[in-house]
Amino acid sequence: MKLPGLEWRSLCPFRSTILLVPDEQEMQVIRSNQGGLKERTFDKKNQCSQNYNSESLSAQDVDEIDGASSSKANHLANDGVETDNARNANSTFFMQEETAQRPPKEERGQLNLLSAAYESLDYDTNVNSVLLDEERKNGYPFVMKKDAMRWLVVMVIGILTALVACVIDICIRELSKFKYHWLKRYTDEGVLYGTLVIAFFLWGALNVGPVLVAAIMGSVVEPMAAGSGIPQVKCYLNGVKVPRVVRIKTLAAKATGVIMSVLGGLAVGKEGPMIHSGAVIAAGLSQGKTTSFGFDFKVFEYFREDHEKRDFVSAGAAAGVAAAFGAPVGGVLFSLEEGASFWNQGLTWRVFFCAMVSGFTLNFVLSVYNGVPGKLAFNGLLNFGKFDDLTYEIWEFVPFVLMGISGGLLGALYNHINLKLTAFRMKYITRPWQKILEAAFVAFMTAVVAFLMMYIIDDCRLISEESAYPIQMFCREGEENAAAAIWFQTPEESVRSLFHEGSGSFSWSTLSVFFVCYYFLACWTYGLGIPAGLFIPTLLCGAAWGRIVGKTMATLFPDQDWVDEGKYALVGAGAMLGGVVRMTLSLTVILMEAVGNITFGLPLMIVLMVAKWVGDYFNEGLYDIHIQMTGVPIMGWDAPPLSNNIYASEVMNRPVVTLRAVERVKRIVTILEKYTYNGFPVVDELPAVSGEDERFFKTFGRLRGLVLRSQLTVLLKHKVFNENAEVWQDKRVDIHLFRESYPRFYTLAQVQLDPEDLQCTIDLRPFINPSPYSVVACSTLPRIFNLFRALGLRHLVVTNDDNEVVGMVTRKDLVKYRVWKHRGRIHMEELIIYSNV
Repeated sequence: MKLPGLEWRSLCPFRSTILLVPDEQEMQVIRSNQGGLKERTFDKKNQCSQNYNSESLSAQDVDEIDGASSSKANHLANDGVETDNARNANSTFFMQEETAQRPPKEERGQLNLLSAAYESLDYDTNVNSVLLDEERKNGYPFVMKKDAMRWLVVMVIGILTALVACVIDICIRELSKFKYHWLKRYTDEGVLYGTLVIAFFLWGALNVGPVLVAAIMGSVVEPMAAGSGIPQVKCYLNGVKVPRVVRIKTLAAKATGVIMSVLGGLAVGKEGPMIHSGAVIAAGLSQGKTTSFGFDFKVFEYFREDHEKRDFVSAGAAAGVAAAFGAPVGGVLFSLEEGASFWNQGLTWRVFFCAMVSGFTLNFVLSVYNGVPGKLAFNGLLNFGKFDDLTYEIWEFVPFVLMGISGGLLGALYNHINLKLTAFRMKYITRPWQKILEAAFVAFMTAVVAFLMMYIIDDCRLISEESAYPIQMFCREGEENAAAAIWFQTPEESVRSLFHEGSGSFSWSTLSVFFVCYYFLACWTYGLGIPAGLFIPTLLCGAAWGRIVGKTMATLFPDQDWVDEGKYALVGAGAMLGGVVRMTLSLTVILMEAVGNITFGLPLMIVLMVAKWVGDYFNEGLYDIHIQMTGVPIMGWDAPPLSNNIYASEVMNRPVVTLRAVERVKRIVTILEKYTYNGFPVVDELPAVSGEDERFFKTFGRLRGLVLRSQLTVLLKHKVFNENAEVWQDKRVDIHLFRESYPRFYTLAQVQLDPEDLQCTIDLRPFINPSPYSVVACSTLPRIFNLFRALGLRHLVVTNDDNEVVGMVTRKDLVKYRVWKHRGRIHMEELIIYSNV
């Protein structure tokens, strides 16, 4: 296809963009960063202009779009980006390729998919006239009030997060006492009278029953409550709007489900879900309303913005870490390392304060529960206990590094197996009843493995003071079965036992069989449709094989004071956890605070770094793998390397839907019906319509601002029209109109308009952002990426030298080019975009 006087030339190695270049421009062929040939334009007179000259513009309404097919509304595309069915037009002129609805079953669960169903959050503050009016009216006292309220809110967030953690912990303790009491009774009687089969089936029933409740919570009541919730919190803090991730219903299902999951004996922990719980509490409390129950407390309305909510969610996540591990500093670093894309000094202090309040509150409540009120010795849900001696010799760094390598290899294998299991689940286990049956089956198999270990392995030892439910099995009087001692307690208590039990407490066979069985059980369990954490199972696996290393060192170096099996169990636990989740800084500090020994920080840091490097050689961390499998458009820390020769003109999308400063209601409604985009540039005048395809427009009007879809629906809902004098006279048009409907803004179906209303007009100038972020067409990809990453942008307007709109860039335009760094190689691939993965 060729137009008179114009020539089609590819500017980009990516299939989705082609630029219309005049013949008189010089073309230079250069090597692209992918090794192929790529044509680049260079204008002698103005290299940056890209020859986007203005066309004659008209104030015509462009009512031709009224008859457009409404079926395109189902075509989910990039936020605020104009897309069309390019295939029907037999052209790809700056057009995004048509988005398929769902991937075929055989392609589900792959890592090269991207879902267009996820939208971005508006972290950029819309500084418009209504916001300026509020600031002028309230002045500096309002600024001081907001700052004071931020501190008050984060304090309450810390308290409530700790209380939720206490409820979860106390419920698990009390219910576990009931469970293990009955199991011990029937197991002892079964050994005595030869009726162990009764104890076996009772164990299976006490596992399956609670897990069924957990599966219902995570598969039927609220699927978003399944898993640990950390990947979803990471996505939210990164700027992705994950549906239902911070709702009260999700919190209730998460708390109930994690209690039942741990009680059901699965290889899960309760610490990871605490991070998600803290984020939900922060999101709900800071808004002063609950959309789930439809109640508005009429407080904290000035915090009803995405960037304010993001900061509070960061504090809630840190409070969850502090409550789970007794690590407030680790919580701050976790929010910084794993989540928030924007950080400042003020936010650091508030997040740290929130984490400290959470840790103190949990400590105090648990001291009361344990009958020693005021004795603050209960730092977190996961208490590693006090290590008497954690000193180390300089040459021990050699086995520490080797353990880090082993942790990285085991973690990479763990992630690979779980990747295949999750892909299988996404293909074949999709219905709620299937997820419930799978969870029940895993719970029963866990009971089978535990019972067989206890029955087959004859590992007897003197009854330990730490054993609350000693199981004698076939041991002599005064002895207990060591394998049963591991299973007849919660996973947190098992980790503590492996850390602190004396030398010779566990035999080689017990540790080896337990590690192998629990390793695969934990890998099988993560990803079920139940609320469950990942930290404790990986720590327990690592502690088991770390204890084996400790026994090996004791055999090689007998009668040496520095040989401590518990010390190597701690190193193995850190190596295993680091090899799976690939966290370094925050995980080091979390383990240091949980252990209570700062001198052991260097070995832990070295082990975690080595485990991360070795694991990254093969695959991503488990959280990142699950994020990629669900197709969430999460942005990395850095732009793709060697991408300075890729320009905005190659990644932007066009044509662009634009609005005029004073626009007809009919045209606004038609555009909102036809398109699902969330941002529209506001221009002086629209391009003249003379029958030419809008895809061939060079520009779309001179930029005057940006208006969001949520703003348009609010204006339509309240009929803020120029012809509606009552709205303006009653002074109801202010910033509160938009805060009342946040975060679930009105849909077009909720807007009721009369035929007369369609003939009215709306003056958008008081509501638009008059200074949206924009770049010229020759801006490089790293510069665009850094703007999105650092400022939390949702839309970026691309203009020419005359400030005329020529395209739009959104998050999906950038994240669809993903860089892989594995097995000593690095390459970049273009992801496949589906409407829903």
